[in-house]
Formats: sequence, C-alpha cells, structure tokens
Amino acid sequence: MTELTLADRAAALRALHRPGDPLILPNAWDAGSARSVATAGFPAVATSSGAVAEALGHADGEATPVGEMFDAVTRIAAAVAVPVTADLERGYGLRPAELVERLLATGAVGCNIEDSDPRTGELVDVEEQVDLLAGIRAAARGADLVLNARVDVFLRAAGPPEERLAEAVRRARRYLAAGADCVYPIMLADPAAIRALVTEVDAPVNVLARPGAPGLAELAGLGVARISFGSGLYAAARARTVEMLAAIRSGDEAFGEGAR
Repeated sequence: MTELTLADRAAALRALHRPGDPLILPNAWDAGSARSVATAGFPAVATSSGAVAEALGHADGEATPVGEMFDAVTRIAAAVAVPVTADLERGYGLRPAELVERLLATGAVGCNIEDSDPRTGELVDVEEQVDLLAGIRAAARGADLVLNARVDVFLRAAGPPEERLAEAVRRARRYLAAGADCVYPIMLADPAAIRALVTEVDAPVNVLARPGAPGLAELAGLGVARISFGSGLYAAARARTVEMLAAIRSGDEAFGEGAR
C-alpha cells in the first residue's frame, strides 16, 4: 500500500470537517495516547498544547521550549497512520515560514493558532492576527496545511457580554478570509450562540467539549464541524492515576492487583 503524502493527509483531514457530522478529536499528549485515539477508531489525532506541556514538565502558555514541543508532535505523528493536527498556541514567536517548515517536518498536517497572547491573556489586534494567519497560509502553499484559527473572545471574556458574539463573528470572518480552514471560538457553549455563529460564518466551526457545553449529538445538530476535548482526557487520566495511587497507598490489595 502506498504511503500517503503530507498533501494527501491534509486533504483527508480537511474533508473530515463536515458541518452536522463533526470530526471528533479527543486530544492526545504523547505517542501512547495518540495510538490509543487512533486504535479506538478516530480518523485523526489532535494534540493539546496544555497537556503536552504538562506531560513534558512545563506550563501551558508557550512556556514549553519550542524544540521540545515540535519533538513531541514528531513522536505523535510517527506513532499513528492517521492525520495529525498540532496545537501550537500562538506560534512560539516563530515567523510563519519557519513555523510551517518546522510543523511539516514533524509529519503533522494541521495546526491551531490562537488570537490572544499566551503570556498576558490579552486579545491581539485583528489586523495583526490576520497578518499571521495569511503568512502561515502563504508559507504552506504547495505543501498544504489545515489551519484552525482560534477565537479567544469568550475565553478571555473580552468586551461587554452582549457584544462578544458579534466580535467573535467579525474575527472569524477575517480569519477565514486570511486563509483559515476552520474557526474555533473556544469556550463558547450557549447553543443559540453556537448556532448563530455557525450560520453567520458559513464555514467549519470547532467547539470545545466540556462540562456545561452541549453534548456531541446536540453540537452536530447545531452544525458544528469539529469537536475538540482540549486537555480534558489528560486531566481525567491524571485524576484516575491519583485515585489509583491513593488506593494502593492505603493498602487496597484488590486495587493494587488490578493495577498491575
């Protein structure tokens, strides 16, 4: 069987973004978790910057040395046969050409880019973000890359609550025009607002699955094209580990036997 090229993988990843029949991405943090996602039958693997950072001993917010982050993505992409998309925060200060070159060298064919400063939490100017996204799209020509533009209006609680949806739509439209394939209004959870944004941008929309957000079936019904779990699986795995360790430490022999 002929091995797929990066362009083939990017095309496959892009085709999985179907409004109403969303791509579901339980985010991975290392090669082992990526294999588990692929083995479970999911057609693509996404990384979580927060989960990868913590697994490597760093904090989220671009505190991970850029080489370590790309090395982690390389290991993840090498571990699975499905397309991989990487959460690259706001690009670690790299110029678009270097960012794309280093990303494609990992074997990944997609990335998330956020529109707030990971260090300060402030939204960046729309024009500045448009320039970054357009630069990434231009640098990827000939190689292809699925670009997911994160919209942090709701995450950062930017501006009056009644104006946030309109601002998110404004930013999303600009990012799509700059070359993004999908927009990600992270932390948006209100069903009516999700439906309105999906309708207004008329392009693939990514929603974060989390407590308080609509379930997978409802999100599909709202026209969402991509559903991410962020660092949720990593947090659940860590919580389960803590639970197991406490039981083992307390002398629960049955639990200890089951953990071997």
